[in-house]
Amino acid sequence: MRELIVDNFAGGGGASTGIELALGRPVDIAINHDPMAIAMHRANHPNTEHLCESVWDVDPRKVTRGRPVALCWLSPDCTHFSKAKGSKPLSKNIRGLAWVAVRWAATVRPRVIMLENVEEFQTWGPLTPDGYPDPRQKSKTFNAFVNALKRHGYHVDFQELRACDYGAPTSRKRFFMVARCDGQPIRWPKPTHGDPNNPEVKSGRLKPWRTAVEILDWTKPCPSIFDTAEEIKAKYGLKAVRPLAKKTMERIAKGVQKFIIENQEPFILSKEGSIMAPFLAQYHSYSGDGARGQTIDRPILTIGTNPRYALVTSHLVKLKGTNYGQPVTEPLQTVTAGGNHFGEVRAFLTHYYGTSIGSKINEPLPTVVSKDRFGLVVVAGLNYQIVDIGMRMLEPRELFNAQGFPTDYVIDRDDKGNRYPKAEQVARCGNAVPPPFAEALVRANLHEICKKTKEDTEEEYAV
Repeated sequence: MRELIVDNFAGGGGASTGIELALGRPVDIAINHDPMAIAMHRANHPNTEHLCESVWDVDPRKVTRGRPVALCWLSPDCTHFSKAKGSKPLSKNIRGLAWVAVRWAATVRPRVIMLENVEEFQTWGPLTPDGYPDPRQKSKTFNAFVNALKRHGYHVDFQELRACDYGAPTSRKRFFMVARCDGQPIRWPKPTHGDPNNPEVKSGRLKPWRTAVEILDWTKPCPSIFDTAEEIKAKYGLKAVRPLAKKTMERIAKGVQKFIIENQEPFILSKEGSIMAPFLAQYHSYSGDGARGQTIDRPILTIGTNPRYALVTSHLVKLKGTNYGQPVTEPLQTVTAGGNHFGEVRAFLTHYYGTSIGSKINEPLPTVVSKDRFGLVVVAGLNYQIVDIGMRMLEPRELFNAQGFPTDYVIDRDDKGNRYPKAEQVARCGNAVPPPFAEALVRANLHEICKKTKEDTEEEYAV
């Protein structure tokens, strides 16, 4: 009898996708209480049996109908463990969802149980009466949870893994627990990717990390931050909020200063005849004393359930010559005999100091300090000047790409063709398990039932 694969807290299907990539077949049962999550899961995994109900309302014996279970995957809600929760009171019920793993162990005894959560899951302990973790009992509940699995005959091990080490272009780090009762050793997948400066990458033993560059859709308009709402609508047919909020402008200014002007090796990209220095700005946990974001030649940072990333593109021109560039969203215009005139450029000068975003070239130059640099960028010994800045929020498809989902994964409609709101798409993405995580872990521990590949050998895994 073929062993079953069960995905608890299945969400939009991240873990199921990775498991399917490893096995070469769909998961058998997916459980989630959220109808929107089940709708996305069903659209992509139509051959899976879907149960839209609380994991506690599902009787493992009834849904498995006497069939053996090879894998029980669990991704319980992590919000009430995560440090991103801040200082808000926590829910004991949400923190207790992981106990369903013990219920599966006690009733149908899956050969392998895998659990994914945030790193702070290891600190799971009782709460004080006002809803905050009791520092005197840190990890007490976690240890009890592990011991409960052991009492049911499971060997338990856990590690923290990063998605970028397994082929996803995100640096998302997660806690993983593997428990098994079949006498076989628990194996952890060896990384397949690494830092480009890592000797193993340079020698070819590991592939370089995938980066944010490849997940971005460069065909999307990236309107100038200096354009009005009317100008953006006329140029791109898009609705826009203008003027931008002060904190948004501060984020952009600090990002330009940190990732471009003060960066000794800024990331430069040439697209459609324009030279630009893009980076990603973050919209959460903003503090006025520093820039939040990253360059795009690294894996994207952890993706949350809200659209908090914006692409910022600074367009550059050489300080010598007549090539003034143009926005990447427009076709290259005709080069005339009189010089490389590429149409209108909304040029401005950025401050090299302070928090101001700079000034346009038709405005008086701000006070000149001892360092006479305004928007000056030095690249390989050549001087460039910033002439425009564009900004747009990342699209759901780009965020799913960053999590390592297949590019054809359906995210905008359910199995009946109903449109799936953008906010729901982003929420499913932020809650998702990057599929490369699940694929690597399943290949390492259930290789005997996985789809065989050239790389899938015993030597790829560490006990």
